[in-house]
Amino acid sequence: MSQTGLTQLQQAVRKAFQCVEKNQTTWRTVLEEFAPLMVSLGNLAQQFIALSKVDLSKTPLQVFPDLEEKLRFKLHHATDTVMDKLNEKLSCLQSVRDAISSQVTSALQIQEQFSLDLAVLTERSTSAPSVADMMQWLQDADRHYRQQFVKRKALLLTLRPDDFAQMESAPGRWRALDSPQEEVRISDALCRVSFFMESQ
Repeated sequence: MSQTGLTQLQQAVRKAFQCVEKNQTTWRTVLEEFAPLMVSLGNLAQQFIALSKVDLSKTPLQVFPDLEEKLRFKLHHATDTVMDKLNEKLSCLQSVRDAISSQVTSALQIQEQFSLDLAVLTERSTSAPSVADMMQWLQDADRHYRQQFVKRKALLLTLRPDDFAQMESAPGRWRALDSPQEEVRISDALCRVSFFMESQ
C-alpha cells in the first residue's frame, strides 16, 4: 500500500469514528425520547381496553348518550398523535444509521481502492490500534445500528390502533430490544482509538 493510500484510509477511519462517536450520543438521546412515548401508547391501550369492558349505559354516565363515542374519538386521536411522534423519532434513528453506514462504507471503499499490504494493516503502535482492528470495530458498530434500526422499525410496524394487546405490550417489547453490551463494546472501541483520533 502506498503511503498516500494508508494516509487516506487513516483519515477515513478517523472520520468514521468521529461519526460513530457523535451519532452514538444522538442514538441514546433519541431512545430516551422514545421511552415516555411507548409508555403513553401502552397507557392508551389500557384505556381502550377499560372502555371496551364498561357498558356506560348501565352507569350514572348514561345521561351522556354519546360519551363512549367521544371518548373513543379522543383515544384514537391521542393514539394517532403518539404514533406520529414515534415515526418522527424512528426517522432520527434512521438518520443515525445512515450516517454511520455512509462513513463506514467510505472507509471500506478506500481500503479496497488500494492494494493493501497485510503487514501495514495489522501494524499497531503505542498510540493506535491496527487499521484492521479499527475497520472491524467500525463494521461491528455499523452492523449493530443497522440491526437495531430494523428491529425497532419492525416493532413499530406491528402497532395498529385497533390491536390493543400489541399496543399494551409495546413498551416492554421495545425495552427488550436494548442491547447494552453492544453499546459498551462501541464505547470501548471509541476509548481504544482516542489517541488515534487526536493525532493528525
